[in-house]
Amino acid sequence: MDVKQLVCINCPMGCRLNVEVDEGKILSVSGNICKRGEEFAYQEVLEPLRILTSLMRIEGREKPFSVKTSSPIPKRIIFDCANQIFSQPIKSSALPIHVGDILITNICDSGVDIIATQDVI
Repeated sequence: MDVKQLVCINCPMGCRLNVEVDEGKILSVSGNICKRGEEFAYQEVLEPLRILTSLMRIEGREKPFSVKTSSPIPKRIIFDCANQIFSQPIKSSALPIHVGDILITNICDSGVDIIATQDVI
């Protein structure tokens, strides 16, 4: 059995969680004040998720622009997604780009899209 110690980031309380794990299964969660702490512990131990923010290139331009995932993706594929973003510059013929435009659909077969976070003219 292993005990993982986490700090919950789902609310301002910042509960210090103790998560007992055995063979990939959570046996117990303690230290949480609310239900969100328990939910955070399960998500963080079993399949951590993160929003990816990055820069994307436009063919023929030096200055990149900012993008992000439309929702959290598994932490284990963050580098694969970043590599895909870097390797797929936007064609200048696709301009203008507006905040919220979908630029890559279903990145790395995650079911999550890459969206623009700034306007590009």
